[in-house]
Amino acid sequence: MNRRNFITAAMATAASMAVNTSIAGTAVPRIKAIGFDGLALFDPHPVLATLSAISPGDSPAFAARWRDKVFEYTWLRTLTNSYVEFPVIADDALQFIADERKVRVTDAQRNQLKVALMSMKAWPDVAPALRQLKQQGLILAPLNDFSIPMLEASIRNSDLEGAFEKLLSTDLVKAYKPDPRAYQMATSAFGLHREETAFVAFAGWDAVGAKSFGYRTIWINRSGAPAEHLAVEPDAVASNFQAISSFVGL
Repeated sequence: MNRRNFITAAMATAASMAVNTSIAGTAVPRIKAIGFDGLALFDPHPVLATLSAISPGDSPAFAARWRDKVFEYTWLRTLTNSYVEFPVIADDALQFIADERKVRVTDAQRNQLKVALMSMKAWPDVAPALRQLKQQGLILAPLNDFSIPMLEASIRNSDLEGAFEKLLSTDLVKAYKPDPRAYQMATSAFGLHREETAFVAFAGWDAVGAKSFGYRTIWINRSGAPAEHLAVEPDAVASNFQAISSFVGL
């Protein structure tokens, strides 16, 4: 199953699970909580640099192929009810791409990838935006595919201890996004309606998934990627975190 077919199927499932809690003629509920994709918060460049070193003559293509395979494996693992944590997905994807390109990956290089996954830091605009949102009383939480240890390490690396009320990893529900069980973690954790929750996406497909689930969604499109053609659009698109405060009505 390709990316578009998987996301379309997940969107249909999310729509079938959705409950419309709004009442016609009433104001849109105030946003009380925000969930953030892991890559929206944390810069993956340490991981990409490690992958580039594995195949220096083909580094951009190698890294891009690995990224696509990682997402494909998260979706297939979810569809087949065979969940494993993100670092295992990353290693399996690395081995597949190495086999595909007939590149030998050493144990040392595998370990370097594991270290890189634990070495990510927040994008420069993240900490100031989180402080502003937290000062306004919003509940903040990563809502993402990273494992709990990866999240904890990235938060330590970025001096963001205390920024989040919960760490919502797909490890908790054994299903990767865009499966509705992954998005449901935020409403379950905070006891809020979907309309009271915003989601900050890094990837276009994740923005589609969150919007289909019922979250008010902003896509932080740092790379200027094209939008997905899936008949669903996020509520807003921006290039950095500075746009989030106005998006949630601050």
